[in-house]
Amino acid sequence: MPASKTARERARAELTREIKDEARRQLAEVGPHGLSLRAVARELGMVSSALYRYFPSRDHLLTELIIDAYNEIGEAAERADDPSAEPRDRWLRIWHGTRDWAKRNPHEYSLIYGSPVPGYQAPQDTITPASRVAQALVRVMEAADLAPAMPGPPLSGELAEQARRVRAALGTSLAEADLVRLTTAWTHLFGAISFELFGQYAGTADPADAYFAYTARQLGDLVGLP
Repeated sequence: MPASKTARERARAELTREIKDEARRQLAEVGPHGLSLRAVARELGMVSSALYRYFPSRDHLLTELIIDAYNEIGEAAERADDPSAEPRDRWLRIWHGTRDWAKRNPHEYSLIYGSPVPGYQAPQDTITPASRVAQALVRVMEAADLAPAMPGPPLSGELAEQARRVRAALGTSLAEADLVRLTTAWTHLFGAISFELFGQYAGTADPADAYFAYTARQLGDLVGLP
């Protein structure tokens, strides 16, 4: 009996993987706005009612794809990190590892950092996977003796409170000002990747290799890495 249950679980896991693989293929063709459970079922030779037993709605399938993409880009950042290296080197490794994944997986990147899907509201399940790249950068900053090149103006009360909430969510002891600088760097990381993938550097920083490397170093200075 247990072996039969295990076989059913394996079969379900395999079909779930096939459904998500087909959905990713369709993302490359029609984008998240055009993703359809009926179209996925048709391509897999399934009736749509059978697919609904795996994903009750398009939004459930989108959520799974979003969580997968966040986890994959987070894993890429974590694999690129080398805890035995100097903080500055670790920072650069994470930046380049994140960019490399995005360039290999532009459609999955667009799903999580592109235009919002009308009518779709991401559930709480996506929050932890979405924080993995930021968490990797936090660990680098925690390991460093920070000395910001540009301390910046004092934080307003609202911004300081927001930073305290971020600190609690990330479980870090970094100071509020350090977290605000980290947020600035994190925003620049994904902004630079998005500009590159979505063709916004045409006629300026294209190809973007040199500019991205420069930005990674500059933002390391901003957060105070030695």
